[in-house]
Amino acid sequence: MASPEIRLKRRAEFLRVASKGAKAPMPGLVLQAMARGDEAPARLGFTVTKKVGNSVTRNRTRRRLREAARIVLREAEQGGQPLLGVDLVLIGRDGTRGRAFPALLDDVRRALRRTGAGRP
Repeated sequence: MASPEIRLKRRAEFLRVASKGAKAPMPGLVLQAMARGDEAPARLGFTVTKKVGNSVTRNRTRRRLREAARIVLREAEQGGQPLLGVDLVLIGRDGTRGRAFPALLDDVRRALRRTGAGRP
């Protein structure tokens, strides 16, 4: 799990990424990414709307997104290309909870490439 200093928590941070960042909708999630222009580690935010389900369903969806992001970011770091200077918001969809986990990982990887946050 991301440490507190590299997490997006305030509503203003989420709104800034939504308004100024690139958006990549995928079957299992929506990724919003915004370059910050510094060399600090990537900051992550996760959100799931009430349309997805009750609190248990939303929390399970959020946990799946967190784990997928953790794995993909660790892969990038181990590959010698860590994500730096970018804010990422992962938005859970109704399809997130039923999506196979390897497909969800692939969705995160493709969304990062599509937004330009992930290096090829």
